[in-house]
Amino acid sequence: MNTWTDESQGFRQTIREFLRQALPAELRDKVLAHEALEKADFLRWQQILADKGWLGWSWPREFGGPGWSAEQIYIFEEECWLAGAPEASPVGLKLLAPVLMKYGSAAQQQRYLPRILRNEEWWGQGYSEPNAGSDLASLKTSARVEGDHLVLNGQKTWMTYGHYADMLFCLVRTDPAAKKQAGISFVLVDAKAPGVEIRPIILLDGTHEVNEVFFDNVKVPLDNLVGELNQGWLYAKALLGHERFGAGKLGRSKRELRLLKRLAAERQGDGLCLLEDPRFAEKIAQVEVDILAIEHLTLRLIQTAAGGGRVGAEASILKLRGTEIAQQLSALLLDALGPDLQGARAASDLPDSEALVRQYLNWRKVTIYGGSNEVQRNIIAQSFLDL
Repeated sequence: MNTWTDESQGFRQTIREFLRQALPAELRDKVLAHEALEKADFLRWQQILADKGWLGWSWPREFGGPGWSAEQIYIFEEECWLAGAPEASPVGLKLLAPVLMKYGSAAQQQRYLPRILRNEEWWGQGYSEPNAGSDLASLKTSARVEGDHLVLNGQKTWMTYGHYADMLFCLVRTDPAAKKQAGISFVLVDAKAPGVEIRPIILLDGTHEVNEVFFDNVKVPLDNLVGELNQGWLYAKALLGHERFGAGKLGRSKRELRLLKRLAAERQGDGLCLLEDPRFAEKIAQVEVDILAIEHLTLRLIQTAAGGGRVGAEASILKLRGTEIAQQLSALLLDALGPDLQGARAASDLPDSEALVRQYLNWRKVTIYGGSNEVQRNIIAQSFLDL
């Protein structure tokens, strides 16, 4: 296990104190009660971080971030999860921003990065299509060059919070004659441009979280092409690495484990509690061991990256196991509710059964997005087992 240095422990205390003072109680209570958050909730918390200079917490100083180490970034994210802070929208902050920092033009960096950092622009990710999900390189959305513009036609799907977006970044096919990966470009699209239509998709839990997006002769300035024409797959792979590294959301799982233990410790009408049931206690112990194991791997990979090493297919392990753990926890929480699944709980400081059922249904997605876990297993098999 990782032994935290005095410096790291001091940094953790700084973050905890900030969260204690700055996180609005009503936002914290909504998160811990597993209530659905509105755009205004996300923006409120993001503005608090922006005012502190921490909205780009993972960004280097040269682009306006605090320049924290990978270990400090991990601590900050974990403490935010444990405190019940809303998740700051990662699409612009953690997915697009690193791509622009590495591959974007100076004009793109100057135009878009400060607006993300000031909480002025919400981004949507246009990757998946109806027939291009796990096999993303099969995407069909086209973009043809006409003068100083690209003209987009096609459809994207499963765009998380696309209905909140001011801007979209999309993978589009600019050379239909090339091999699948070779003819793709990475473009930035105004979500309010003529020809862009965003339609809601209602999920199994009844919420409007994702969307399908249609492009009908949408004109995009060539200045919004990131990097080179037909090189978008290179940038997409870099982005997916960032997405998979954080997809497991380990801090969130620690928070849910804490809730699970509270529920399991409650005395029932017969005076018994689930923690005294050896079989259920074993399930809790196993998921806690799994969390510790994936945390150990995460911290080891952080040290590898900090030393200049490459984190490759190991990110697939984090995504695979982290999301499986999240689903296991959501199921165990329902098990812990038992008969209370039929009605609201008596303890008002704990989530009601309806909220936990919604979470269980919603988290069926986590093993799919960012590259399904079946795909992650193939990547792991090819990279480590030469299969």
